[in-house]
Amino acid sequence: MIPIVSIVGKSKVGKTTFMEKLIAELRSRGFRVAVIKHSAHDFEIDHPGKDTYRHAQAGAEAIAIASPHKVALVKSLEKEPSIQVVLDMIGPEYDIILTEGYKRGPFPKVEIYRKGISDRLVSREDDLIAIVTDNSFSIDKPHFDLEDASGVADLLEKRFLLARKSYERAL
Repeated sequence: MIPIVSIVGKSKVGKTTFMEKLIAELRSRGFRVAVIKHSAHDFEIDHPGKDTYRHAQAGAEAIAIASPHKVALVKSLEKEPSIQVVLDMIGPEYDIILTEGYKRGPFPKVEIYRKGISDRLVSREDDLIAIVTDNSFSIDKPHFDLEDASGVADLLEKRFLLARKSYERAL
């Protein structure tokens, strides 16, 4: 099974910025990384005037766009899909899936906490595997500096990725 780790925290603490560094670090180590961004709000990936936007405006309920190197699917839904539906769409060819959000989801969490933005952690202590922060907490979980994507990558590699590689080799 592909390990899934959620990067969580309050809005504006720097989750996306930290994830950019973490993804780049994991990629530099040869790992294949997929990301699921959870949004509580609706989103648009198309822009007025583009063909797929025009198709949607005409009433298409699902639009896929494919090129030699990318594919995207935008589908109108009655309700938010389960995380499993999204995982199935991603497929099995990745070493790790990082989610941004899903703070109430079932996956282990790395919480980004920044003084002055948050007044408390959003995660339960049992769900945390690490805290990335400019503060200290009396929680027995590894603490990393806000710039220490390498340290978090080390943790993920030891805890999830090397064990998975060993298991795959044993098969």
